[in-house]
This record gives sequence, structure tokens and C-alpha cells, in this order.
Amino acid sequence: MADATLGTPEQLRDPTYTPPLVKAVPLGIQHVLAMFVSNVTPAIIVCGAAGFGFGSNSPDFPQMIYMIQMSMFFAGIATLFQTIGFGPVGARLPIVQGTSFAFIPIMVPLVAGQGVDAIAVLMGGILVGGLFHACLGMFIGRLRFALPPLVTGLVVMMIGLALVKVGIQYAAGGVPAIGTPEYGSLQNWAVAGTVILVTLALKFFARGMLSVSAVLLGLLAGYAVAWSMGMVSFAAVGRAAPVALPNPFHFGLEFSVAAIVGFCAMSFVSAVETVGDVSGITKGGAGREATDKEIQGATYADGLGTAVSGLFGALPNTSFSQNVGLIAMTGVMSRHVVTIGAIFLILCGLVPKVGAVISTVPIEVLGGGVIVMFGMVVAAGISMLSDVDWNRRNMVIFAIALSLGLGLQLEPQALQYLPDTVKVLATSGILPAALIAIVLNLVLPTELAAEATEEVSGGMAGNGRGSMPGE
Repeated sequence: MADATLGTPEQLRDPTYTPPLVKAVPLGIQHVLAMFVSNVTPAIIVCGAAGFGFGSNSPDFPQMIYMIQMSMFFAGIATLFQTIGFGPVGARLPIVQGTSFAFIPIMVPLVAGQGVDAIAVLMGGILVGGLFHACLGMFIGRLRFALPPLVTGLVVMMIGLALVKVGIQYAAGGVPAIGTPEYGSLQNWAVAGTVILVTLALKFFARGMLSVSAVLLGLLAGYAVAWSMGMVSFAAVGRAAPVALPNPFHFGLEFSVAAIVGFCAMSFVSAVETVGDVSGITKGGAGREATDKEIQGATYADGLGTAVSGLFGALPNTSFSQNVGLIAMTGVMSRHVVTIGAIFLILCGLVPKVGAVISTVPIEVLGGGVIVMFGMVVAAGISMLSDVDWNRRNMVIFAIALSLGLGLQLEPQALQYLPDTVKVLATSGILPAALIAIVLNLVLPTELAAEATEEVSGGMAGNGRGSMPGE
């Protein structure tokens, strides 16, 4: 519920209203705390997959600190694109941008074990994918028919399923520790378990900011336990520069068909997610539907924010759904509050010591946090699927898309004779699942005869029916 001292109900629903500064600054920082961990985690995962992340002892480890730094800086820049805007770019709404989890299953196969040189391929894909995303703004409204909850829920669930293995590996000690006696040790799981337990306790038994920042506070609790066990080293903090500016083409640019196709395809999904977030903000904060101009501006800002990130060594940006919920909880619709949060992110991104401090977090601590976060991604997908009318037709579409998508992800060698480009895209799991679901949803008749699926489903025909919000 909104605090009456922040302004009148009419003011709080107005995106152009600025609450008193003494209240606006903490509210802006609260938005940053709610998304901070999720924002820097993709950089840590990608660098770890490439081989110069946690526990790698790679001389390129400082490159991870740079990518973390840019994740903060360009999340702030992309957020300013949304809140302040320029020309047709930006929704002029309190939309918080941050590094997207959705692209991780595409990025990891492209860089796996190839070191820092492979990051140039990602940056080329991010640049092209971002520009493609921005172009979607011209007709995003007319494409939503192809992405009903059956498709979007499946895609979000597949993203989470693709990531849960990473959380377990991190909690057990990280990929470099696999095959050693330390991997999966009681000490490692004690640290990760502390993060999970504290996060759950705060999320369900605390209120307000303590609940909103449950993952961040859980990580701090796990960090304290790891420090007491001698698992924390501050050597990188002392070596980090006090201030550093973004470096254009830091990792270079290289254009690969697999990267471009993968990023463009996921940009389509990300654009639809942004449409949902814009609608959620206007409904939850102002009690109205989003305008076409707001949706179009948000999509432009989403894409351009991603494209600019790729030029400087950061990962793709998207709107952050957890901040949509925060707006509904506080009742403060002011875009200027989020602008303050964006400035805070930019300042953090200019100070490498902030990234260096983040890099001191033991991989086991991060593992506890991402187990919770990635599990929530799966749960979010299932929640979206609850809006599906589970008739036999939709069951068959879901079954085939899930079986092929998840199956190819779990057994990539099944496609060993395909060209490398096609193999990378197909074994991501997400793209084949999404493509199959979209095509089948468009071409199959609206309902199948009862006898067409009863035999296949073994009697579990799925007679439940989801409902759309408001029904």
C-alpha cells in the first residue's frame, strides 16, 4: 500500500510526478536492490562458461570484472532510455532494464570453453539482435497473436529448465571443481543452503523491503558464512582501479550466423515480455491499459539499449518483471524514481571496485541464489501456462514442443551430424520448443477429436481449464 506522505493518489498514479527527494532516493535505490543480483548474474555465468570466471585461475579473470561493471552501467543507460527517452524511443514509464536471463541458453553454447576470444561472437550477435529488437517496435502489436500463453509460458519455463543445472553446479563448487574431492562437499552445500534458507525465511516471513530484497540478503548471509570459513579473498579488490570508463569494442565484434539467428529469435520473445511488463506497470500503477505509443517506445528502447550494450562489452538488456511487482506494491508510478535508480546503477558501473567486490562472492554463495532465481523462472512459466485452456489440442502441442526442446537440450549428441550453426541453435532447447509451439499453434485445427489423443495421453486427458485474469 502506498505511503500517503509520498503524494496524493492522483499524483502517485502520474508517471511525471516526483515524490519528495528524501523519499524518492530510497525508492530508487530499492528498485536497484530488487534487481541487482539478477542483473550481474548472467555475466558471471557466461564468463564461467567461457573459462575465465570463478575458480578458473585464468589470467583473463579481470575481463569478468569488466563485464560485471558494464552490466551495471548499461542497465542504467537502458533504463534512462525508458524513463527519460528521446524522440520515439522510450515508454516514459518507470521501467527498469537489466541483463536478460533469456539469452543465457543461447550464449553459453557459443562460448563454452573457448576463452575470452569467443566473446566477440556474442557482441556481434547482441548488436544485430538489439537492432532487430528495436525494429520490432514498428509492428510488435500485430505479432502478439502468434504468442499466446501456451507459447510464452512454455518458452519461459524452458529458459528456467535450461539454467537449473548451472545453479546446482555452482552450489556444489563450480565447473572447475568437477572431478575433485571438493566438488559437492558438505562445506559447499552448507554455504549454498544458508543462502536458500535465509532467502525463503525473508520472502515468506518478512515484509516490505526485507521481503523484496530476500535474495540479496540471502546472498549476504551466505557470504558471511563463507567468509567465516576462509572462502573469501579480497585480492582482486585491491588491484581494481578506482574509476574506469566503458571501452568501445572492448571484446571486439565478430558476426556468426548462429549467434545472429539465436539473438534475433530470442529478441522476439524478449519484446513480447516487455509488452507484458509495460501492461503490468500501467495496470498495477495507474489502473489503465498501456497505449500503443508506450508499447512501441518501450520496444525501441529495449532494442537500442541492447545494441549499445554490445558495442561496449555488456550483455542483452530487457525489462525486469520483479520491478513491475515492486511498483504495484509501493503504489508509486513515478518514472523519476526509477531514473534515480538508473543513475545509481551508472555510478556503480563506473567504479571497477564494485565489480571486484562482487567477484569476491564465492561460487557456492551465488549457487544458492541462482537455484532460487532459476527455479522462480520455471515457476513463472508454469504460472503463465495456467492461463491456457488445457484441451487436447493444446496438450499435444505442449507435449511435442517440450519433448523435442528439452530432449535435444539434454542429449545434444543426437544432432552430431548437423552443421555446427544449426546444432548450436537446436540444442539450446528453447528455440526448437518455441518454433514448434508457434507453428503447431498456427496450423493445427482449434480442437482435436476426443479419440485422437485419449490413447496417447494414457487416460490423462487434462480436462482442467485455465482462466484469463479478470474472468
